[in-house]
Amino acid sequence: QSLVSSSTWLQRYGLKRNKLSLSQILSQVGFQHKKDYVTTLGKPVASRYADGLFPQYKRAQDGSVYNLTAKKELILHFVDCLIGAIELYQQRMEWLTSESRQIFGVIQEQCIVIVLDFGTAAPTEFDLCREALSMVLVEQVIQISRFNLIRAAQDLMKWQQKCTPVSEHTVKSAVTWLWKLDHMTAVSHASSAEALLEAMGDEAVSS
Repeated sequence: QSLVSSSTWLQRYGLKRNKLSLSQILSQVGFQHKKDYVTTLGKPVASRYADGLFPQYKRAQDGSVYNLTAKKELILHFVDCLIGAIELYQQRMEWLTSESRQIFGVIQEQCIVIVLDFGTAAPTEFDLCREALSMVLVEQVIQISRFNLIRAAQDLMKWQQKCTPVSEHTVKSAVTWLWKLDHMTAVSHASSAEALLEAMGDEAVSS
């Protein structure tokens, strides 16, 4: 699945175009019960001709009242549309919180550096980190333009000197490099900051 922003996703699935907000639905199934200023009384007065004639809905947000004139068929149509929209949102949330996205979120930038700081992780934790990183490389990095990996250590380690164009070959190469890393390396207190500064030193990097 392609990585798209929320607004692009809404447009792609027609949720904006289908006019499914509460205000949009109310404007299609009825009309607002209006008040007008009566000069002789010196105050706004609501019309009463609709009282008891139409079912009414009062909006909690602003207290406005709508007279509902739609037939049952139109209401049921909106029910179906809303159920469909809810299902799309649920699918989107499941996708956003699955696999590598659950750990890293959705990578939207086109040129990134991933800084690796394993600290003093135990061997099992070290392998779990590498599995997660491999997942994000294969699932998300493969869809952007350029990337690099830098490991924070006493002697800073870089997969490539500069961000490299993304391809199946470069992603596989990065995964192989990742799994060849030693479990423990000498770490200084400043190594993480040095790795971040090194990553930001590449002018092409956006994240």
